[in-house]
Amino acid sequence: MVGQDAATKLRRTLESTKELVVAPGIYDGFSARIALQVGFDTLYMTGAGTTASRLGHADLGIATQTDMVAHASMIALLDPSVPLIADADTGYGGPIMVARTVELYARGGVAGLHIEDQVQTKRCGHLAGKECVPLEAFATRIRAARAARERIGSDIVIIARTDALQMEGYEKAVERLRNARDAGADVGFLEGMTSKDMAVRAVKDLAPWPLLLNMVEHGSTPTISVDEARTMGFRIIIFPWAAVAPAYVAIREGLERLKKTGIVGAPEYISPQFVFEVCGLNESMAIDAAAGGAAFGGLTIGQ
Repeated sequence: MVGQDAATKLRRTLESTKELVVAPGIYDGFSARIALQVGFDTLYMTGAGTTASRLGHADLGIATQTDMVAHASMIALLDPSVPLIADADTGYGGPIMVARTVELYARGGVAGLHIEDQVQTKRCGHLAGKECVPLEAFATRIRAARAARERIGSDIVIIARTDALQMEGYEKAVERLRNARDAGADVGFLEGMTSKDMAVRAVKDLAPWPLLLNMVEHGSTPTISVDEARTMGFRIIIFPWAAVAPAYVAIREGLERLKKTGIVGAPEYISPQFVFEVCGLNESMAIDAAAGGAAFGGLTIGQ
């Protein structure tokens, strides 16, 4: 089976429990390592954060399938036992490309991915001016994704995201999700909900199908806490800016301090060895030692 451990863990959580899956958004290997250190048992690879960190651009569909697969696979394999849910945008083309996207994500160890109904020249779901493909074209993407998952024997969770709320209104957006559910999606994702009442209504209108809540603070959706989302009945909640926002604040403050005072002024405990330990130094040394290597025995920074 492909990517069986993490994908199956996520699927069983959704199918056999009523737990809310809480996934902080991470944007690179270091932020993923920190989230794992804190103790989160599911991660979310944000497409906007990936585009910003990997390419230095805004989320305007600039990241390619190759960019996203490489990034998602790297993060998923840092700890294969922890499910990673990853943004897969539009699937990057027609049915053949969507199928290939699912296969590459699954083979890279990704546990779940969301595919949306925007046109190929897409943008962040919390920006204005979005355009969506026809309902049947969206269903075709989901059918291709489901068929690919079954063909390779993977448990990867297929999440159908609609961005139609902004252009077509609530009823048609929910119709798109029902259509995607019937096409084989495991989870629904109504992007850009504009009120808590709408969030509650969506869960009820699509029950018992599990729904994902995208908690982008200061975006289109009002702030909804983990406890509120659980009470509303959501099954997954992702926080795309969980690492990006604090990183911006800390990096900017540190660089401004350097420019002004001539030193970074990092806390004393953040030594090179500390950072490397966050990134798996001890595990890497153990692998070397177990194989009979001696290159890193007694490793001490600065010697």
